[in-house]
Amino acid sequence: MRSLLVIILFAMLAGVGYFAYSALSVDGEPIPTEGYVALALGAGFSVIVGVGLMALLFFSSRRGYDEPPHFK
Repeated sequence: MRSLLVIILFAMLAGVGYFAYSALSVDGEPIPTEGYVALALGAGFSVIVGVGLMALLFFSSRRGYDEPPHFK
């Protein structure tokens, strides 16, 4: 069962590698400056959201908000 999982994961990795190679080797016009700006803003926003959510997760864990309720 474990070997089947490893084979499936390697097949998916090979598919992603082929897709990335084929996408990078397409002939056409280069990305305009606006495209690079949009890409940078989107990546930066994603990082900010991820860091913020992780900070909230650690904050709530340390304050005990993730504990099950205790009824008396």
